[in-house]
Amino acid sequence: MALHTVDHASAPDLAAASRAVSDLLGALGIDIAAAGIERTPERVAHTLAELLLRGEEPTVTLMPCEGYDGPIVMRDIPFAGMCEHHLLPFRGTATVVYEPGESVIGLSTLVRVVEHFARGVQLQERMTTQVADWIEHELAPKGVGVRLEAEHFCMSMRGVGGPATRAQTRVIRGTITAQDLV
Repeated sequence: MALHTVDHASAPDLAAASRAVSDLLGALGIDIAAAGIERTPERVAHTLAELLLRGEEPTVTLMPCEGYDGPIVMRDIPFAGMCEHHLLPFRGTATVVYEPGESVIGLSTLVRVVEHFARGVQLQERMTTQVADWIEHELAPKGVGVRLEAEHFCMSMRGVGGPATRAQTRVIRGTITAQDLV
């Protein structure tokens, strides 16, 4: 059964999360009373709450494209997510391309959309589709393309693959081509 966060901001129980982290570290043989470790459970609980709680979707302000008929491309959008299989991070960059229908959105909104779907426990493949679906739903573009390329720490930290190993996922719809995502 996959873990999924609720898509709205809810108040996490940080005290319970801190106790759980403390229990986990103790079960793994780490002395949680050792100097430098005593506040680690609290720090981990706060960090995980920040990384795993998604919050609200970005708001959209549509603007007329006023005759522009080419693709809009945002490259090298940084993101970091948390792999739902091992609860370790993956990080990389996104390229988002869309060909507007009647409207465009602010460029920073595309960055916020990528950041939004990177939050929570996530799969890179699902995140790629979620970003493309969001753009299609909000903009009704003629085409959309999303490419994510990321290093997965569940591989690079555990010795399965080197740190230079990166996974790439793509979603291409409508008028957008694979070449638009290069």
